[in-house]
Amino acid sequence: MQTLSKIILVLLWLLLPVVVYGGERSIEYPEDIAQRLQARYDKIGSLAFSFIQNSSGDMTGRPRKGSGRASFVKLNGKRYMRWDYAIPDKQVLVSDGELFSMYFAELQQMIISPADTLEADLTYSFFTGKGTLKNDFHIRPADEEYQGENDAEFQVIKLIPKTAQSQVQDIHLWVTADSLIRRISIRDHFDTLTVLNLSDIEIDALVGRNPRELLSFFSFVPPEGTEIIRQ
Repeated sequence: MQTLSKIILVLLWLLLPVVVYGGERSIEYPEDIAQRLQARYDKIGSLAFSFIQNSSGDMTGRPRKGSGRASFVKLNGKRYMRWDYAIPDKQVLVSDGELFSMYFAELQQMIISPADTLEADLTYSFFTGKGTLKNDFHIRPADEEYQGENDAEFQVIKLIPKTAQSQVQDIHLWVTADSLIRRISIRDHFDTLTVLNLSDIEIDALVGRNPRELLSFFSFVPPEGTEIIRQ
């Protein structure tokens, strides 16, 4: 699992995004975008979305593609997560707040580790409501190659981890006018780029569901014969 270039040149601050409200043009700074994004996600009790993931770079060989569905829930002080990959092969990544399990159908393996190991993953921390953008990242305008994508539908901001991350150099977020993330671009220190496009976003659809049903959903029993590796 990957987590979220160099600090952007001062001259790029002249290219700050412009957003349209009620027909009037006004400057919305990257910090403002991050603030409204944080405020929206802080109020969300559950989040689910479909995703298409593309990875490219010298270290990956030919471009790789994946797709599936992800779900996050905050419940009784715990944070639950599940990623179901359907392409290129079945993978299930699930956390019940205590254990984090990764099942790989092709390898017939499931790796189990304490959920605490996820805490250093900044994207996990944000989606589950524990991390905050302003505390975890330097917030900057998007790189020049993405500046043209700022429009009435999306605003693009760049995040640089304040604490060095082994797998993340920087992140770009495409944020909608109603403060939802529709695309995430993650660059690592080898310039491998992983882009997730999010769709079919559901907000709080799992809130109020029977706790037993939720606990069952955020767990996974692998097929018989699966090798279990505990870390």
